[in-house]
Amino acid sequence: MVELVLPNDANPLNVLLGGRLMHWIDLAGGLAAHRHSRSLVVTASTDHLDFLTPVRVGEFVIFKSSVNRVFTTSMEVGIKVWAENYFTRESRHVSSAYLTYVAVDCQGRKHQVPPVLPETPEQIRRYEDAGRRRTIRHAEAERKQRP
Repeated sequence: MVELVLPNDANPLNVLLGGRLMHWIDLAGGLAAHRHSRSLVVTASTDHLDFLTPVRVGEFVIFKSSVNRVFTTSMEVGIKVWAENYFTRESRHVSSAYLTYVAVDCQGRKHQVPPVLPETPEQIRRYEDAGRRRTIRHAEAERKQRP
């Protein structure tokens, strides 16, 4: 997915608003989850999000997202974001995020998603890392429920 940063997307310093970038990240991740599941999806959580460098008005924002792993009805999607100068085509990594989406039907009921079948070393690494992050998320949720 590619977006052009316009003045309406920026603060008075002509820098992209963090909330706008988060919105675009959610859209890019949701598109990957939708395409994999062939289903409606809803955002369940944002596990991790970094803002590494500012993005200026007039730059392109390029999003690359992939479904890292499926857990029955949910999917972890990794999104990497680059900014690209319109004239020089110089690009830089500006953000990374992991989001979880849940596949739902038209009534909002969860349903099963086809598994991810990793093949390349990079896909296998992302698949295994997603399992570790899920374990950490569940442990954190359990810790928060204790008095």
